[in-house]
Amino acid sequence: MDEINRFFSRKNTVDFLSEEEYAQSGNYLETLRAVCRLSYMSMYIIDYERKEFEYVSDNPLFLCNHSPSEVMAMGYAFYFKYVSKEDLEMLIRVNEIGFDFFNTIPLPDRKNYSISYDFNLHTGTDTILINHKLTPIFITSEGKIWKALCVVSLSSHDVSGNVLLSKTGEDSFWELDVARGVWNKIEKSTLTERELHTVRLHAQGLTISQIADKMCIAIDTVKFHRRKLFDKLNVRNMGEALAYVKNNKLL
Repeated sequence: MDEINRFFSRKNTVDFLSEEEYAQSGNYLETLRAVCRLSYMSMYIIDYERKEFEYVSDNPLFLCNHSPSEVMAMGYAFYFKYVSKEDLEMLIRVNEIGFDFFNTIPLPDRKNYSISYDFNLHTGTDTILINHKLTPIFITSEGKIWKALCVVSLSSHDVSGNVLLSKTGEDSFWELDVARGVWNKIEKSTLTERELHTVRLHAQGLTISQIADKMCIAIDTVKFHRRKLFDKLNVRNMGEALAYVKNNKLL
């Protein structure tokens, strides 16, 4: 239990909730269940007051061959069972540094922020690198996160880390240097209409030749636009480019 409590920083310990704060949750889980039925991504809810998972979707990526109810019963013990010690220490460190940053944000803005990072899940027969995003659902009058939504999908990277903190509607984001504990502000890349068109056609599964026909340009011109796109986004392939534009809501 002491190990698990390392995930729950005193900076965000919810010791008390008023009746008004309890009332704000209503029946929100029904909406989330409907969203999960339409999404391939795994989703779950952290309750920071009870220090447990309130809900886990039945999308299999995050379950490590368990049922949602089994993962809910494990709670944060799930991480100690299926995440390597190295990645686990990284997650705990990111948790502490993340709440330090969160507590500097004006209270009315806190719901607009989300944090994203990658870590490995060991399923027993395989290891998969996942991307994990977290954003507040309910915040107490003191500015602490009561409940948070977590969304899990396959990572487009090949190593753990890649910690990003962003605010909805902003043209920049913060990238964490985990070793130094320093956030670096980075401006989001903007894409031309032709670059966006190229990404959309790739997302539809078209080949380079088909994209060239669709855009009425030469194959070498498509390859040129791809190279420019990769350089601009600092990615190595179209999979990473698609992940970037989706994560930054550029499409």
